[in-house]
Amino acid sequence: VSTQSTGSGQVGKALELAFAHQQFAALQHITSNLDGSVGADTLQTCAQFFLEHQQYTKAVDLLVLAKKYLEALDVCIDKHIPITEQMAEDISPSAETEPEYKRVLFERIGECCMQQGAYHLATKKFTQAGNRIKAMRALLKSGDTEKIIFFAGVSRQKEIYVMAANYLQRLDWRKDPEIMKNIITFYTKGRALDSLSGFYDACAQVEIDEYQNYEKAMGALSEALKCMNKAKMQDVGAQEAKINFLKRRIALLKKFVSARRIYEEDAEESMKQSLVLLDEPDLDTAVRSGDIYGFMIEHFASIQNYQKAYHLVEELKERLPNAS
Repeated sequence: VSTQSTGSGQVGKALELAFAHQQFAALQHITSNLDGSVGADTLQTCAQFFLEHQQYTKAVDLLVLAKKYLEALDVCIDKHIPITEQMAEDISPSAETEPEYKRVLFERIGECCMQQGAYHLATKKFTQAGNRIKAMRALLKSGDTEKIIFFAGVSRQKEIYVMAANYLQRLDWRKDPEIMKNIITFYTKGRALDSLSGFYDACAQVEIDEYQNYEKAMGALSEALKCMNKAKMQDVGAQEAKINFLKRRIALLKKFVSARRIYEEDAEESMKQSLVLLDEPDLDTAVRSGDIYGFMIEHFASIQNYQKAYHLVEELKERLPNAS
C-alpha cells in the first residue's frame, strides 16, 4: 500500500487495501496519522483489527478517536492497559454531553482507575460523576491523609465525615493531636455519636495504659458517656447496656482517683479505700489492679513497712501471674 494514498486524503481506500492484503506494517503507518476526521466506523474497524492482533494500546487509542469510550475502557480493564491522566481526560465527556451518559462515563472511568490502583485519578472522576461517596472510597485507598481530611471538609456529607473519621482512627492518633481533633470533629459533624463514644473510650484506655493518668481517663469516659446518652442507636437495649457499663467504669475510676487525691492529707484512709477497691469484682474493666497495688506498695515502702509491702507484692503476683 502506497503511503501516498494517505497523503491524498484517500485514507479509507488505503485502509481497505491494507486490510485486503493483511499488510500489518502499512496499517500501523496509516493509523498512526489518523485523527477524529476519519469516520467512526473506519476507526472501529481498525481498532478491531489491532485487537485481533493483540495490539491493545493501539486499539484503545483508535476507540477513543472513534469516541467509543466505554468500549475503550472495557479493553483497558480486560487487557490491563494503564489509564493515564491524559487518556482519562481524552475519554472524559464534554460539557454538552447528555447528563446521564456523562455520569455513567465518569463513573466507569473512575471504576477502571480504581481497579488499576490510580486512586487519585479515580477520586477526580467519581467527583466529576457527582458520586462523592465513591470518590472518598478511592481516596481512602490512596492513604493520602491530608487530602482525605480536606475532601471530608469540603464534601460536608455525614457519611463522608464518618468514613474519614474511621480512617483517621486507624492511624497513630495518640501522637498527633491534630488527627485526634479531626476524628472528634468528623464524628460530631457526621452525627455518629456511638462511634465518637467509642473513640473517647479508646482515648481513656490510652491514658491508663500509657500514662496511668486516671484523671484524664475519667474525663474521656465522661465524654464517652455523654455521647452514648445522645446517640440514636437502632438497638436500644445495646445502647442502654453500653451506658450502664460506662457509668460503672466511671464510678470505679472515681474511687481510685479519690483514694489518690486524699493521700497527702490522709494516707491511712487512702490505703483503706484502695484496699476496698481491690475487692470490686469488675475492677479491671476500668482500673488496672496492678496500678492500685503499685500505689499501695510504694506507700508502705516509703514508711518502711517492708513486711506489708512484701505481702502486697506477693498478693499481686498471685492475682496477676504475669506481673513483673
